[in-house]
Amino acid sequence: MSGTHTVEYRIEDLAHQSGATVRTIRAYQDRGLLPRPERRGRSNVYGESHVARLHQIADLLDRGYTLASIKELLEAWDAGRGLGGVLGLVAEVHGPWTDEKADRVSRAELEAAFGGEPDEGAIAEAVELGVLERVPGRDDEFLVPSPQELAVAAELYAAGVPLTAITGQLRELRGQVEHIASRFLEFTTHHVFARYLGHRPPTDAEAVEAASMVRRLRPLAQQTVDAELARAMRLLATRHLQYHLGAEPPPAGEGDQRQVTLPRDTISAVERLVGSEHTAAFIAAAAEREVKKRALDAMLTSGSNHGMVDQST
Repeated sequence: MSGTHTVEYRIEDLAHQSGATVRTIRAYQDRGLLPRPERRGRSNVYGESHVARLHQIADLLDRGYTLASIKELLEAWDAGRGLGGVLGLVAEVHGPWTDEKADRVSRAELEAAFGGEPDEGAIAEAVELGVLERVPGRDDEFLVPSPQELAVAAELYAAGVPLTAITGQLRELRGQVEHIASRFLEFTTHHVFARYLGHRPPTDAEAVEAASMVRRLRPLAQQTVDAELARAMRLLATRHLQYHLGAEPPPAGEGDQRQVTLPRDTISAVERLVGSEHTAAFIAAAAEREVKKRALDAMLTSGSNHGMVDQST
């Protein structure tokens, strides 16, 4: 029986096989990301392990990892701590966070849904926002990462909302949602994932357990936002309707609605914080919270004074 044949590459062959450039391969060697080649006479020889390592590096770079963090992961792998669990965690986090499936839409379908006339400016803005993605080699077709988002835009346009207003609202909403996502990640990292990710890199077992936890917690953020958005829309829509119809007085406990003049700088600061459409509700909630706090402080102070009187009698 013949022995197995070991594939060997010169650096130019390794570059062709892996898709990396010769310059990149040498840079990875200098950084300690890629093992040194073996010496065969006057030539340096690389093997399949070098090809696999270059593919690992490329995959992690595509996922947004820095070369410094990749080096830590690969050093853990070389030390025998395992990388399978870590790569599984990476894949879990980078996986889809929604059950929605991407779709495709033709330019003709877009034009029919948004006024019937070509609007290259609107298409360019939709591509910039990621609502549409261009398909290489197909000028008449686009990828739609979220068909629901595009459908919402079409419904708003049909209801009379200009495209510029729709895209402006999306930009503002995206910033607010990213803030919510950031806070949720900070919250879960502090209370859940710190025990897995408290040191770098995590062990293989810790990474596997953390990946399992990501799968469990993945839907919670959307479920919470959905429930709170429904609650807020019900509350604020009722208030808006009462205000515009003038049919009912303010709900009990809220007092009469009076105009109050605030400094422009204060209003601007609140708008930057929560957005212009939420400014009035935020100021009202802040004022209500302060009134309740002062009322509670007064009750506590009164109760404390009564306690002192009772003790002295």
